[in-house]
Amino acid sequence: MSNDVLITMVVFFAVYQIIKMFTDFLLKRKIIKDGHIDHAGILEPIRQNQEENRFPTLKWGLVALMAGAGMIVIELLSWGDTFKWVKDYRSVMPIGIELVFIAAGFLIYFFIVTGRKRQ
Repeated sequence: MSNDVLITMVVFFAVYQIIKMFTDFLLKRKIIKDGHIDHAGILEPIRQNQEENRFPTLKWGLVALMAGAGMIVIELLSWGDTFKWVKDYRSVMPIGIELVFIAAGFLIYFFIVTGRKRQ
């Protein structure tokens, strides 16, 4: 993909997001002025996110820890000549290993939070 196409895509996506954000703001402002706050559910997502995301530091700490562990594993595997995919820069195996470790970090966080909710 050439740089011109990529730049065009990014510009159009940015313009779309700005227009969407502005029209959402106008819609919410009109709903608030008409007095239909309870019916529109504008404030509900804010309340839900506060309850669900009680341990943000724990979550991102675990994800960063597991991402670092994935990078260490990839580096340790690259030391030997056993794995040929490490020397091949077109291989997606290191990306897969890193994504598995990051997903494991999110899963560990999920199990910790659900275990605390049961208590």
